[in-house]
Amino acid sequence: MILLRRSAERGHANHGWLDSHHTFSFGGFHDPGWMGFGPLRVINEDRVAAGGGFAPHSHANMEIISYVIAGALQHRDSIGSGSVIRPGDVQCMSAGSGIEHSEFNASQTEPVHFLQVWIQPNQLNAKPRYGQEHYPVAARRGVLRLVASPDGADGSLPIRQDARVYASVLAPGETVALEIAAARRAWVQVVRGALRLDEHTVLGAGDAAGISAQALLQLGAQADSEALVFDLPN
Repeated sequence: MILLRRSAERGHANHGWLDSHHTFSFGGFHDPGWMGFGPLRVINEDRVAAGGGFAPHSHANMEIISYVIAGALQHRDSIGSGSVIRPGDVQCMSAGSGIEHSEFNASQTEPVHFLQVWIQPNQLNAKPRYGQEHYPVAARRGVLRLVASPDGADGSLPIRQDARVYASVLAPGETVALEIAAARRAWVQVVRGALRLDEHTVLGAGDAAGISAQALLQLGAQADSEALVFDLPN
């Protein structure tokens, strides 16, 4: 079964310094039909204006992943982590028992464009932790590159959930496939380009699809494309 989530149907909030599109209910956008997909709770596509950012605030018991599309994002938190996240970087902050953090546009002249993903953990009140890795385009080209997993396999970032996150960059005509085990589901989030999901369905930038009760996910690029793919428990 395929559950489509078109870009134009997402929630939207424009705060001036922040332009955000919400795949699932978030903040002032509430839709009881879109509260998440398995443990995948939030996918926000955020554009933060030059010099803007999120002031220090707290989270607990959430795996928070940031994937920068363009620009640079400055991170600081209460456990001493501080870094700049750029395209190709993936950040994972496990809020655990509680963490305070802030994210700011690292540039005073250019916007930053990124995806913020929240995954509900399978362990509560664990010790907060932070991780960041760089996955160059060459490592994501034509494949599903594992970037987050429960055991940190293959150089991925560890998360506290039985979920795997893949990043892929595809040229026109390239394809990738993911086997979906029994009692699991998949989510595809298109960052840019156009991906064919089946003979009837093409996903464009900002579009997404949830796949359940299906053994194989196949994606074919119809343009230069980039996507995140989530392998999730039911």
